[in-house]
Amino acid sequence: MNFACIPRESLPDILCRMPKAELHIHIEGSLEPELIFALATRNNIPLPYPTVDDLRAAYAFTDLQSFLDIYYAGAGVLQTEDDFFAMAWAYLKRAKAENVRHAEIFFDPQTHTERGIPFATVINGLDRAVRRGREELGVSASLILCFLRHLSEEAAFATLEEALPFRDRFIGVGLDSSERGNPPEKFARVFARCRELGLRLVAHAGEEGPAGYIHHALDLLKAERIDHGVRCLEDPQLVARLAEQRIPLTVCPLSNVKLCVFPDLAGHTIGRLLAAGIAATINSDDPAYFGGYLNENYLATFAALPELGAHEAYRLARNSFQASFVDESVKAGWIRELDEFFAQQCI
Repeated sequence: MNFACIPRESLPDILCRMPKAELHIHIEGSLEPELIFALATRNNIPLPYPTVDDLRAAYAFTDLQSFLDIYYAGAGVLQTEDDFFAMAWAYLKRAKAENVRHAEIFFDPQTHTERGIPFATVINGLDRAVRRGREELGVSASLILCFLRHLSEEAAFATLEEALPFRDRFIGVGLDSSERGNPPEKFARVFARCRELGLRLVAHAGEEGPAGYIHHALDLLKAERIDHGVRCLEDPQLVARLAEQRIPLTVCPLSNVKLCVFPDLAGHTIGRLLAAGIAATINSDDPAYFGGYLNENYLATFAALPELGAHEAYRLARNSFQASFVDESVKAGWIRELDEFFAQQCI
């Protein structure tokens, strides 16, 4: 395919219109301040912020933990099945507008069950939105249950058992929350059980944690994808492994800057990851908190990194489809659509 014929000034439009998948989106992190206030009012929950603007102004994070503190507080307004539906439905409508063909959505049941919300309430609301999104929006979506790594392995096992009656409503498990002091091996046994159950496996590693955590996630958890993984460049052998084995990284540029993984987008290493042959993808992570959904992440990253052009845009979108947990025939259809889209840009 000839990418040289696509001028750089066309890139913003191409980035927004090209078909793509999102593989690293925490649905609780898509909870916008306006919806937080609406749900708080509906559920008679007092908030420590008098206005939406005051709440948004509180999104001043210095590291992952300071973000998590307000993230968990915001999730407290989610009380009913309709609340979880409303949150996921709002995200899926935005995904449709951004030409997202498929989303693999993380959810954190322990964030809710720890405060007395039944697991069924969480999964039923999210699943209803996923089903409606397929039917009314044409957006494919799947749910991935994430264990909170700052909690115990015992708590993760308990959550898994609670989830099993709803096994048909989620496709895999992941590992998120505070990386420091919570290495992947802490959850090796629960991931082994999930593997026996036929669940797909992903894990956050190499964001604030060291590159060694990526090795551990691959070797001990048998993770099929690494969420973030940007610190892999500290280990040349790991980079070679990721490239050779085509292990995808779900990179979240605006999140990385907001949480001070990089000082700014101009210093981001997504271009180096692609140049090394790694199957990197771009994603939004917790878009309500980090300043942008998927298209904003693409636009800001490409604006900051002049080495990224049409070829890299194509590779990132193609990687996102190839790294998804859908049937190969479905992936092939999306990739054909992507190929046709880019072919038309030179006509």
